[in-house]
Amino acid sequence: MLRVAVVGSGPSGCYTAQGLVQQDPSVCVDVLDRLPCPYGLVRYGVAPDHEKIKSLQNNLRTVLEHERVRFLGGVQVGGPGGLPVGRLRELYHAVVYCVGAATDRHLQIPGEDLPGSWSATEFVSWYSAHPDAVDDGFVRGARSAVVIGVGNVAVDVTRMLARGAAELSRTDMPEGALASLAASRVTEIHMVGRRGPSQARFTTKELRELGALPDTDVVVDPEELALDPAFTDPSALPAAQRRNIEVLRGWAAAPAKGGARRIRLRFFLRPAELLAADGRVGAVRLERTVPDGHGGVTGTGRYEDIAAQLVLRSVGYRGVPLDGLPFDAGTGTVPHRGGRVLRDGAVAPGEYVAGWIKRGPTGVIGTNRPCAKETVTSLLADAPALVRAQVPDDSVPALRAEGVEPVEWAGWQAIERVEAALGASLGRGAVKLPDWESLRAAARSGAP
Repeated sequence: MLRVAVVGSGPSGCYTAQGLVQQDPSVCVDVLDRLPCPYGLVRYGVAPDHEKIKSLQNNLRTVLEHERVRFLGGVQVGGPGGLPVGRLRELYHAVVYCVGAATDRHLQIPGEDLPGSWSATEFVSWYSAHPDAVDDGFVRGARSAVVIGVGNVAVDVTRMLARGAAELSRTDMPEGALASLAASRVTEIHMVGRRGPSQARFTTKELRELGALPDTDVVVDPEELALDPAFTDPSALPAAQRRNIEVLRGWAAAPAKGGARRIRLRFFLRPAELLAADGRVGAVRLERTVPDGHGGVTGTGRYEDIAAQLVLRSVGYRGVPLDGLPFDAGTGTVPHRGGRVLRDGAVAPGEYVAGWIKRGPTGVIGTNRPCAKETVTSLLADAPALVRAQVPDDSVPALRAEGVEPVEWAGWQAIERVEAALGASLGRGAVKLPDWESLRAAARSGAP
């Protein structure tokens, strides 16, 4: 048997495992994750009110329940206290790293680190019950928020700020986050992009959801839209961008409904500074930009201040180095050739990458399928040489000898049962456990 470790149980990891066992009946795969729960960003990144997308977990579950695939949660690879990459290589014929892009990009402007300024990643982790998240009063005391960025994550966090308690209670959002958002007094939300509407990264489906929020007005300034040459004549744009323009044009022409909350979509403004008030964020200073004729923008030297007690930065994800693996700091990825890891320009036998750590944080969930397929093709082509190495028939005893106690599938099923019971006790559906202690205790309740 060819024994492969896949590090990461999100879509890229599961698609990699699926490709391996479907294409070669002699492959066994252990899918490792540092969390005791599988599914990666499908569990901890997809907005809780996007139930259709979250249902992808059912497809990933089918992969992890395959007879030649095993889930091993709670296994940290690399980093302080983690299993060294070199030791992991000794336990498997091949290792595929599908560790995503774990951090956010920064604005690099004065005041970015003021209290009240957060990355959207941190906010999403909190309302998605990621056990590393901190509840530091995101919305406490805030009446106005600025979301910097015009991609789907920016739309998600904007929508979560405007959602009502009745809508959120139907989701699997943890009870603490639900209570905080239900008590939120945020009524004004500005979503700000430095370029024009034709270059925004959100999808039309996500954009339209803002207009369907109860008791919420969506406000668009027609003068800002008109700064974009493609807005006046969108005929040359791809279909997705044309649809976005149509939605924005409709909102710009519609009268206000008098909702309790307002979402203001702003364009051609780039953040220059976060301004302090009483030791925390009090406003965002934005510079007006204009198209430069080459697809970018240039500053005009004209500024506008927007009052805000909460700032969420949503300007992209970035990969982080994994101890023991090469890393390209410029791209935030691991150097590779067809998914084969490169060390000093040469292929490193038995080491592979897939997903965002391979190609950068681009594409949608489905983009991981062809990405994983390329890596699987490379690995299986190398298999005749890889399988000659002597590795254990079962890595779990070796992991335990290293002080690692993996959470196997029965442990994850126990977590699911506890979350379902918690939700039932609160009169809700399943409610996610938000901290390491609760997750570990739940997993132990189902251990053999």
